[in-house]
Amino acid sequence: MSGTPLVNGEKASRREQILTAAAELFAQHGFHGVGIDDIGAAVGISGPALYRHFRGKDAMLGEMLNSISHYLLDGGTQRAERTTDPEELLTELVDFHVTFALTQPSLITVQERSLANLTDSDRKEVRALQRRYVEVWVRAIRDAIPRVSERRARSAAHAVFGLINSTPHNRYLDEPDLADLLRRLALGALHALA
Repeated sequence: MSGTPLVNGEKASRREQILTAAAELFAQHGFHGVGIDDIGAAVGISGPALYRHFRGKDAMLGEMLNSISHYLLDGGTQRAERTTDPEELLTELVDFHVTFALTQPSLITVQERSLANLTDSDRKEVRALQRRYVEVWVRAIRDAIPRVSERRARSAAHAVFGLINSTPHNRYLDEPDLADLLRRLALGALHALA
């Protein structure tokens, strides 16, 4: 797993640069408010030159949201596989998701607003990956907090995602203070299940 959801190596490829620029523009102006020429200008190439990398905006969005979903699933799964203490795993999952949300607010916004703009096949794939990520959390919650039903654990996971994913709209604190606050609130909400 790379350090960021859209970059697969040490240095971003042209394709990854395009996705990153598209994410910023989609977050600011919405999927339909951004043209191919806008994305090209953001990375210093002509709009038509983008077609050497992607068949169109829908392909960019599909790859972007699939990349986010794979990144979260891989990160959650890796933590679950290497962490044997249930409480520690819950804390690691919260920290991982908080870090993602704080460092990738554009991706959070795009994921929140543009899922409906995906092609049917991309939407199905993204939804399947998201469900698997939720299941990592459900297992972690149930292991850390005894006697929580699967349905309550799933609802709690979604509620915590909503709390953490609010970061693009919550910039009243500096990043370290906001990270600490989100971490405490998320863990407090999860432990309220007990």
